[in-house]
Amino acid sequence: MPEKPEINREGLIYDWNRVGGDFVPLQPIQLDDETLRDGIQSPSVTDPPIEEKKQLLILMDALGIDTADVGLPGAGPRAVEDVTALSAFIRDRKLRIRPNCAARTMIRDVEPIARISQKVGIPIEACVFIGSSPIRQYSEDWTLETLLTHTRESVSFAVKEGLPVMYVTEDTTRADPDTLRALYTAAIECGAKRVCICDTVGHSLPEGVERLVRHVCGIVEATGESVGVDWHGHRDRGLAVINTLAAIRAGATRVHGCALGVGERAGNTPIDLVLVNLKLLGWIDRDLTRLREYCEAVARALKVTIPRNYPVVGSDAFETGTGVHASAVIKAFRKGDVWLADRVYSGVPAGDFGLKQRIRIGPMSGKSNVIYWLEEHGMQAGNDVVERIFAAAKQSDRLLEEHEILALAGGEAAR
Repeated sequence: MPEKPEINREGLIYDWNRVGGDFVPLQPIQLDDETLRDGIQSPSVTDPPIEEKKQLLILMDALGIDTADVGLPGAGPRAVEDVTALSAFIRDRKLRIRPNCAARTMIRDVEPIARISQKVGIPIEACVFIGSSPIRQYSEDWTLETLLTHTRESVSFAVKEGLPVMYVTEDTTRADPDTLRALYTAAIECGAKRVCICDTVGHSLPEGVERLVRHVCGIVEATGESVGVDWHGHRDRGLAVINTLAAIRAGATRVHGCALGVGERAGNTPIDLVLVNLKLLGWIDRDLTRLREYCEAVARALKVTIPRNYPVVGSDAFETGTGVHASAVIKAFRKGDVWLADRVYSGVPAGDFGLKQRIRIGPMSGKSNVIYWLEEHGMQAGNDVVERIFAAAKQSDRLLEEHEILALAGGEAAR
């Protein structure tokens, strides 16, 4: 018999996402994890003890995250203590991840960052922020000159102290073009090496993000300086991930987020889902097999719950008990093709993230679910056992748990 021709796997999925040509970032995409600062500003989370924060840094580093916001030392003694300990931990463990700290555009906020950096002997990026939108200026009774004065004083002080500086405009997505040009230009002239665009209240649509990021990239280009552009989003309208991808397409080279999307109000961009999408798009090439471990560690440390149906790391993400869906996955497994089984009924390949597809048994299942489950667990799928489990599943109002299936199998399904 002639050999079976090898299947072209790429031809098995027609990808409308790539019609018209693939986008290729001109520079490597960096990620900034805000979980330990912006994330713990959520009203419903716990600020974890320092040892748990250190473990989170290890997992961030394992995922290839480039920078981490380790706190706002201007907030008080505890923040200073934690930032110092975390920065020293990064130094002592020789982690690749680099620390940064938030600060208002005030010398008294920047000064403790400089002091900690000198104490631990490694650079700490100062992320100095100030509101930029007309509504914020009106509420605070600020003039543009007030904003410019704070900007110049804080950025110049940080640069003089030897700190790398990212200049952050809060509420950028509701600020006017001329104000942004004045603020960013002043910060860059004073030595800022990155500028950050913030969708502080989750206002933007993807189209607005692209227009804004291109505008800011134009401001940077006009200065003639080599300055990176960051994007920091919130998910008040549920658009944080798609807005982050739009920002990258428009020219942002570093994007921010928090694990599981924790943060004020509806939260920040979920950095875990950004990582997933960047990998699937081919914009990054990193080992993300510890992603669930990281998210579970954050959930324990901050005392939050991962929803069962949360993408990728939720317990339901790669499980199915529905007959027609499970049947397709089972047939792929029967072919001995894990690649196929991971994609035939899933837009996210579980194996890319250290996980696997799981077949469950419930009221919407077929007998193939039962047979496959028994075989996967090293048990004989005799007709009587299959019928008994199948009948119980059809009478149930939910998926059966493992102990229930084992009890139904009894001694007839010997391991």
